[in-house]
Amino acid sequence: MNKSEENSFKEEILEAIQALATHMDQRFDLTDLRFDRLEGRVGAVESRLDGVESRLDRVEATMVTKDYLDDKLADLRGDLVVLMRKEDKKLDKLVDILADKKVISDREARTIYSMEPFSRKS
Repeated sequence: MNKSEENSFKEEILEAIQALATHMDQRFDLTDLRFDRLEGRVGAVESRLDGVESRLDRVEATMVTKDYLDDKLADLRGDLVVLMRKEDKKLDKLVDILADKKVISDREARTIYSMEPFSRKS
């Protein structure tokens, strides 16, 4: 290979490298544009997530927890038992009065006393 051919070959290689570099620059520019557009969307998504996060904080602050609910249900159950005991005492008194006046028999009184929720042997 003579000097002229060698120079021509080198120039072809340099032109090919230059074309490749130009092509790669264009592709990088397009990629940069796509990332710029994506960054804009990410910012919008981040601001929406901030809004969701603040709403979730409000929900968590006002939310009823399982422990709180368990405590309240236990209190309610206790209150209901107290009320039922009072009513049971009234029923017992009524049965006693009816039995004393011989409106109901002792056997009927015992049957009533043995009924739930607070049965007793009498």
